[in-house]
Amino acid sequence: MTTLKAAIVPVTPFQQNCTILFDAEQMRGVVVDPGGEVDRIRAAIVGTGATIEAIWLTHGHIDHAGGAMDLKEALGVDLIGPHEADRELLSNLEAQARMFGLAEPVRNVTPDRYLAEGDTVAFAGHDFEVFHCPGHAPGHVVFYNAAARFAHVGDVLFSGSVGRTDLPGGDHAALIRSIKEKLLPLGDDVGFLCGHGPGGRFGDERRSNPFLV
Repeated sequence: MTTLKAAIVPVTPFQQNCTILFDAEQMRGVVVDPGGEVDRIRAAIVGTGATIEAIWLTHGHIDHAGGAMDLKEALGVDLIGPHEADRELLSNLEAQARMFGLAEPVRNVTPDRYLAEGDTVAFAGHDFEVFHCPGHAPGHVVFYNAAARFAHVGDVLFSGSVGRTDLPGGDHAALIRSIKEKLLPLGDDVGFLCGHGPGGRFGDERRSNPFLV
């Protein structure tokens, strides 16, 4: 049985968890949410020894997608996701960078493929179901691997918190529905990684997260 591994690279002043998911036997994988500092991400990829086959985006905010086009060109791979509802966010990343006063150059993003509810993405025999989970961003998606009981939830859910909904396109009620109707039913034992801070398990969040109890 192949082994799914993850390496986390916190990048940019937002301290966003760029994640390298890879198979420890075949040494093939993907990069999830390269928010910036592409040279650091590339060095981390070299450190894992994995060959990257694609870039996956959970959503179109600058801290998750700011380095996506540069990394895509550096690696020569496809850029997949998020849901098409984030097209406007991705096409305005340069404006987001100016708004935040970021020093690092940022480019607008054009994915090779948008994702929708029920789609599947995969690498090295690891299949991930795609859940469209709006609320933090209109086109936010979550990647779920049933075999490993693991989800990458981006900024939908955090350990002890949930994604902010005061940004353009945010909807708190939709976010809570996404969590309660799509993520928590997957099971208390499902482990997750998220876009900022430590990950956790759905059961712990169901029992103690103040936004969900």
